[in-house]
Amino acid sequence: MMFFKKHKAFTLIEMVIVLFIISLLMLLVLPNVSKQRRNAEVKTNDALVTTVETQATLYEEDTGHPPATLADLNDEYLSDRQLKQANEAQITIKDGVVSRSGK
Repeated sequence: MMFFKKHKAFTLIEMVIVLFIISLLMLLVLPNVSKQRRNAEVKTNDALVTTVETQATLYEEDTGHPPATLADLNDEYLSDRQLKQANEAQITIKDGVVSRSGK
């Protein structure tokens, strides 16, 4: 008499259910992640505006006149990276007032 070994494995329906549950979890998590990314970007840009305002004030105290553009702050007041981020965030200086047009 010959005995067959019974192999234990997942059935197709079990795999479909697992994939369905994973898909549902992704649908719940991904929108929240993108929302958090947008919030972080907004807060980063707001902090950068504050930094540029502070550096513009220091520039005015040192030179006696407000900076005309962001480039005026490049030498001693803002790093190249900060200047690049400020340009990407559309932060401008006009008549000594720092503003962001990309809100």
